[in-house]
Amino acid sequence: MLEPATKMFFSPSFHRVVRIALGLVFVWAGAVKLVDPRAFARVLSGYQMIPESLLAPIAIGLPLVEFLVGTGLVFNVRGSLSVVFGLLVMFLAVLGFAMYNNLDVDCGCFSPEEIDVHNSLRTAFFRDVGLMAGAVYLFFWRRSRARAAGGCEV
Repeated sequence: MLEPATKMFFSPSFHRVVRIALGLVFVWAGAVKLVDPRAFARVLSGYQMIPESLLAPIAIGLPLVEFLVGTGLVFNVRGSLSVVFGLLVMFLAVLGFAMYNNLDVDCGCFSPEEIDVHNSLRTAFFRDVGLMAGAVYLFFWRRSRARAAGGCEV
């Protein structure tokens, strides 16, 4: 017999809550940046990783992808979780790069005024680790359900 915590972990309801919450984080993050793409472009330029000519397309495109993939995750659209996972890997790499190089920049995760600059990178990095844990859980849950059903979904 499964213990209550284990039951909850494998519960379709808990899976749904995690999936929707993770999706809404991406919807919110994308929407906030789409409201003011110029401010987001200024944040991106602080990372010194993107050529000036690509700042505008990325400042609009990345938040749009976040918004769309978050919406896809909320509505359980196939492939959304994989894109969210890829974005989180990229975000963690960029934040790690910025921390390693002691860049004095805002993380740009939700809005330019989100967190005071001194701790924003470290806070954002650990927040993204938490979001990554949610994505890994969703992958694990999907795989365990597929195995229980006798399928081979990866």
